[in-house]
Amino acid sequence: MAPTLARPASRALNWWICLGVPALAAVSLLLLELTSLDMDLAHYFYDPAAGGFIGGHSYFLENILHDRAKQVVIVFSVLAIVGFIGAFFVQRLKPFKRELGCLVLSLGLATAFVTPVKAVTAVQCPWSLKEFGGKETYSELLSPRPATDKPGRCWPGGHAATGFTLFALFFVLRDRRPRLARKALVFAFALGTVFSVGRMLQGAHFFSHNVWTAIFCWLICLGAYYFILYRPAGKAEPALETEAVKA
Repeated sequence: MAPTLARPASRALNWWICLGVPALAAVSLLLLELTSLDMDLAHYFYDPAAGGFIGGHSYFLENILHDRAKQVVIVFSVLAIVGFIGAFFVQRLKPFKRELGCLVLSLGLATAFVTPVKAVTAVQCPWSLKEFGGKETYSELLSPRPATDKPGRCWPGGHAATGFTLFALFFVLRDRRPRLARKALVFAFALGTVFSVGRMLQGAHFFSHNVWTAIFCWLICLGAYYFILYRPAGKAEPALETEAVKA
């Protein structure tokens, strides 16, 4: 028996950044409700002469950036689940059981919250509004919803969550591979942003919808990390003892 792959102590979290930045972003979004920025950006992507949003009939945006990209993230999530289950039986994976469990939980929660919240908030998509050729009436996030036979299902952004849920990779890698973790953070933010812009071009979401999604995904992944993996110096677990791997 030989001790291998002990989980290192976690570097202290900077709560001013981890919670302060999302809080500042949330306050900014609430103040944004007092402006017309969301509507102005949507109008920028809308072309009345073409009969809709400029990305409304884009094969790349719908079939590649939306459908295929979502499938890739789903496959990644399934592999994470398989890895977590395997960590109970495969010796090489056992030291990473907590990380894999945290990854699965983060991915699950950061995508599962979207559908029920959409149903509760009933926010309309830009493409459904009268201003963009639809039939529904626009209302701010915190305003009462106008009566309609077709409640909206557009807040928060589902496809944006598909990208921003990968914030989980940053936290899972944070203690063992900090450099790779930072690259994963940039990747997740970039992917979520690309997904967000793609859906804005199609008229599926306002700008604020996607930023709210990023905030929620960050907080969910941060919470999973804090309760499952975060072990600051002085509270680190003892080295895991596993069988020595034969060459």
